[in-house]
Amino acid sequence: MRLTTKGRFAVTAMLDLAINETKDAHEAKPVTLAGISERQDISLSYLEQLFSRLRRQGLVKSIRGPGGGYNLAKNHTEISVAEIINAVDEQIDATQCGGHENCRDEGRCMTHDLWSALNTKILEYLAGITLADMVASQKSGQKVLITPRNCTAAHDKAVAINTAAIAN
Repeated sequence: MRLTTKGRFAVTAMLDLAINETKDAHEAKPVTLAGISERQDISLSYLEQLFSRLRRQGLVKSIRGPGGGYNLAKNHTEISVAEIINAVDEQIDATQCGGHENCRDEGRCMTHDLWSALNTKILEYLAGITLADMVASQKSGQKVLITPRNCTAAHDKAVAINTAAIAN
Protein backbone atom coordinates (compact mmCIF):
# COMPACT_ATOMS: atom_id res chain seq x y z
CA MET A 1 0.00 0.00 0.00
CA ARG A 2 1.23 3.44 -0.88
CA LEU A 3 -0.09 6.83 -1.76
CA THR A 4 0.79 7.55 -5.37
CA THR A 5 2.05 10.75 -6.93
CA LYS A 6 -1.50 11.65 -7.94
CA GLY A 7 -2.69 11.88 -4.34
CA ARG A 8 0.48 13.56 -3.08
CA PHE A 9 0.45 16.18 -5.83
CA ALA A 10 -3.27 16.87 -5.36
CA VAL A 11 -2.79 17.56 -1.64
CA THR A 12 0.33 19.67 -2.32
CA ALA A 13 -1.44 21.71 -5.02
CA MET A 14 -4.50 22.28 -2.85
CA LEU A 15 -2.29 23.42 0.03
CA ASP A 16 -0.46 25.80 -2.30
CA LEU A 17 -3.82 27.14 -3.53
CA ALA A 18 -5.05 27.63 0.04
CA ILE A 19 -1.88 29.48 1.05
CA ASN A 20 -1.71 31.69 -2.05
CA GLU A 21 -5.39 32.48 -2.45
CA THR A 22 -5.66 36.06 -1.22
CA LYS A 23 -8.92 37.64 -0.25
CA ASP A 24 -9.66 41.29 -0.93
CA ALA A 25 -12.69 43.21 0.29
CA HIS A 26 -15.09 41.46 -2.09
CA GLU A 27 -13.74 38.09 -3.17
CA ALA A 28 -10.72 35.83 -3.43
CA LYS A 29 -8.16 36.44 -6.16
CA PRO A 30 -7.65 33.30 -8.22
CA VAL A 31 -4.40 31.35 -8.22
CA THR A 32 -3.03 30.17 -11.55
CA LEU A 33 -1.99 26.61 -12.21
CA ALA A 34 1.17 28.00 -13.80
CA GLY A 35 2.03 29.60 -10.45
CA ILE A 36 1.39 26.36 -8.56
CA SER A 37 3.39 24.47 -11.18
CA GLU A 38 6.37 26.79 -10.75
CA ARG A 39 6.29 26.90 -6.95
CA GLN A 40 5.76 23.15 -6.46
CA ASP A 41 7.65 21.82 -9.50
CA ILE A 42 4.62 19.90 -10.76
CA SER A 43 3.92 19.58 -14.48
CA LEU A 44 1.29 22.07 -15.66
CA SER A 45 -0.50 19.44 -17.75
CA TYR A 46 -0.63 17.11 -14.73
CA LEU A 47 -2.09 19.91 -12.60
CA GLU A 48 -4.72 20.55 -15.27
CA GLN A 49 -5.82 16.92 -15.03
CA LEU A 50 -5.90 17.00 -11.21
CA PHE A 51 -7.80 20.29 -11.04
CA SER A 52 -10.36 19.04 -13.54
CA ARG A 53 -11.17 16.25 -11.09
CA LEU A 54 -11.04 18.55 -8.06
CA ARG A 55 -13.45 20.93 -9.82
CA ARG A 56 -15.89 18.14 -10.68
CA GLN A 57 -15.90 17.11 -7.02
CA GLY A 58 -16.69 20.66 -5.88
CA LEU A 59 -13.41 21.36 -4.09
CA VAL A 60 -12.22 24.15 -6.40
CA LYS A 61 -13.88 26.55 -8.80
CA SER A 62 -12.34 27.94 -11.95
CA ILE A 63 -12.38 31.57 -13.02
CA ARG A 64 -11.95 32.16 -16.74
CA GLY A 65 -10.41 35.04 -18.61
CA PRO A 66 -7.61 37.49 -17.85
CA GLY A 67 -6.67 37.26 -14.21
CA GLY A 68 -8.37 33.87 -14.01
CA GLY A 69 -7.28 30.76 -12.23
CA TYR A 70 -8.67 28.70 -9.36
CA ASN A 71 -10.16 29.36 -5.94
CA LEU A 72 -11.22 26.97 -3.24
CA ALA A 73 -14.93 26.20 -3.56
CA LYS A 74 -15.27 25.74 0.19
CA ASN A 75 -13.71 27.19 3.30
CA HIS A 76 -10.28 25.79 4.32
CA THR A 77 -11.87 24.25 7.40
CA GLU A 78 -14.36 22.25 5.31
CA ILE A 79 -11.88 20.43 3.05
CA SER A 80 -10.14 17.36 4.47
CA VAL A 81 -7.07 15.65 3.09
CA ALA A 82 -9.18 12.49 2.61
CA GLU A 83 -11.62 14.42 0.41
CA ILE A 84 -8.79 15.70 -1.77
CA ILE A 85 -7.30 12.24 -2.21
CA ASN A 86 -10.71 10.72 -2.94
CA ALA A 87 -11.52 13.49 -5.45
CA VAL A 88 -8.61 12.48 -7.68
CA ASP A 89 -9.67 8.81 -7.57
CA GLU A 90 -6.80 7.79 -5.35
CA GLN A 91 -7.42 4.58 -3.47
CA ILE A 92 -5.78 4.03 -0.11
CA ASP A 93 -6.12 0.34 0.48
CA ALA A 94 -3.87 -1.99 2.45
CA THR A 95 -5.90 -5.10 1.57
CA GLN A 96 -4.71 -7.31 -1.23
CA CYS A 97 -8.24 -7.70 -2.55
CA GLY A 98 -9.38 -4.09 -2.73
CA GLY A 99 -11.92 -4.77 0.02
CA HIS A 100 -13.75 -7.45 -1.97
CA GLU A 101 -12.80 -10.20 0.49
CA ASN A 102 -11.50 -12.50 -2.24
CA CYS A 103 -7.87 -12.31 -1.15
CA ARG A 104 -7.21 -16.01 -1.30
CA ASP A 105 -8.89 -18.43 -3.66
CA GLU A 106 -12.06 -16.32 -3.77
CA GLY A 107 -12.17 -16.19 0.05
CA ARG A 108 -10.85 -13.93 2.77
CA CYS A 109 -7.23 -14.19 3.78
CA MET A 110 -6.36 -14.65 7.45
CA THR A 111 -5.16 -11.05 7.79
CA HIS A 112 -7.99 -9.34 5.90
CA ASP A 113 -9.50 -7.75 9.03
CA LEU A 114 -6.12 -6.34 10.06
CA TRP A 115 -5.59 -4.57 6.71
CA SER A 116 -9.20 -3.46 6.54
CA ALA A 117 -8.93 -1.89 10.01
CA LEU A 118 -5.72 -0.14 8.92
CA ASN A 119 -7.60 1.36 5.96
CA THR A 120 -10.20 2.74 8.36
CA LYS A 121 -7.56 4.25 10.65
CA ILE A 122 -5.73 5.90 7.75
CA LEU A 123 -8.96 7.36 6.40
CA GLU A 124 -9.98 8.55 9.88
CA TYR A 125 -6.64 10.32 10.24
CA LEU A 126 -6.79 11.96 6.80
CA ALA A 127 -10.47 12.91 7.23
CA GLY A 128 -9.59 14.65 10.50
CA ILE A 129 -7.01 16.96 8.93
CA THR A 130 -8.24 20.00 7.04
CA LEU A 131 -6.54 22.39 4.68
CA ALA A 132 -6.82 24.97 7.48
CA ASP A 133 -4.72 22.70 9.73
CA MET A 134 -2.08 22.33 7.05
CA VAL A 135 -2.02 26.05 6.21
CA ALA A 136 -1.53 26.87 9.90
CA SER A 137 1.31 24.36 10.06
CA GLN A 138 3.01 25.87 7.00
CA LYS A 139 2.56 29.46 8.14
CA SER A 140 3.98 28.77 11.59
CA GLY A 141 7.33 27.98 9.98
CA GLN A 142 7.85 25.11 12.36
CA LYS A 143 7.56 21.39 11.98
CA VAL A 144 4.19 20.77 13.54
CA LEU A 145 2.67 17.40 14.26
CA ILE A 146 -0.75 17.52 12.68
CA THR A 147 -3.34 15.54 14.58
CA PRO A 148 -7.02 15.21 13.81
CA ARG A 149 -9.19 17.41 16.03
CA ASN A 150 -12.30 15.34 16.40
CA CYS A 151 -11.86 11.59 16.11
CA THR A 152 -15.60 10.84 16.13
CA ALA A 153 -16.32 13.31 13.34
CA ALA A 154 -13.23 12.10 11.46
CA HIS A 155 -14.42 8.51 11.75
CA ASP A 156 -17.88 9.41 10.41
CA LYS A 157 -16.32 11.39 7.56
CA ALA A 158 -13.92 8.52 6.75
CA VAL A 159 -16.77 6.03 6.61
CA ALA A 160 -18.70 8.33 4.24
CA ILE A 161 -15.65 8.81 2.00
CA ASN A 162 -14.87 5.09 1.99
CA THR A 163 -18.50 4.24 1.16
CA ALA A 164 -18.48 6.75 -1.71
CA ALA A 165 -15.17 5.38 -3.03
CA ILE A 166 -16.49 1.81 -2.99
CA ALA A 167 -19.69 2.88 -4.77
CA ASN A 168 -17.65 4.42 -7.59
